[in-house]
Amino acid sequence: MALTKDRKTELIGSYKTHDADTGSPEVQVAILSERINYLTEHFKAHAKDHHSRRGLLMLVGRRRRFLNYLQKKDLDGYRSLIRELGLRR
Repeated sequence: MALTKDRKTELIGSYKTHDADTGSPEVQVAILSERINYLTEHFKAHAKDHHSRRGLLMLVGRRRRFLNYLQKKDLDGYRSLIRELGLRR
């Protein structure tokens, strides 16, 4: 299992912008990054799993779109988010 409910709740708590926030771009990028990191580790042991690799590429594209949106709307928030997550864009 890639992302447990407890881990997802922890990520939402860390990156939320207000109390009832579960779907802001910051939260979604954090959740996608966690899933991407899990799949990256998965491919170290299962190099020929091409079906999951397609899913990984789709997740990376979705995260890129969220980051582009966030960069246009809130540049300071974008910079702090990529610094916190360790992304190099």
